[in-house]
Amino acid sequence: MAKGAVTFDIETCKGCELCIDACPQDSLQLSPNINAQGYHYAVLVKDNCTGCTNCALVCPDAVITVYRETKKGKVPVARVTNVTENITVTLTDERK
Repeated sequence: MAKGAVTFDIETCKGCELCIDACPQDSLQLSPNINAQGYHYAVLVKDNCTGCTNCALVCPDAVITVYRETKKGKVPVARVTNVTENITVTLTDERK
């Protein structure tokens, strides 16, 4: 099974919990801390992330970057951007 990780732009996260519901590994939860906007933000709490990208795909504010560990080390595999109008998903080719 692939080893993954996620990072969050915690100052932009609004704590909607969509990523938490979308995570098949139950790796995410809301932080007890709040960001500058006054929201509890999502954090990675378990070391069982597979890098499936479900969380990033459902995030309405595109605050999540997903990484998947490969032979080359940890590389980003998906980042969702431009969510105000069109959604752009960029996937990297792990075979390179």
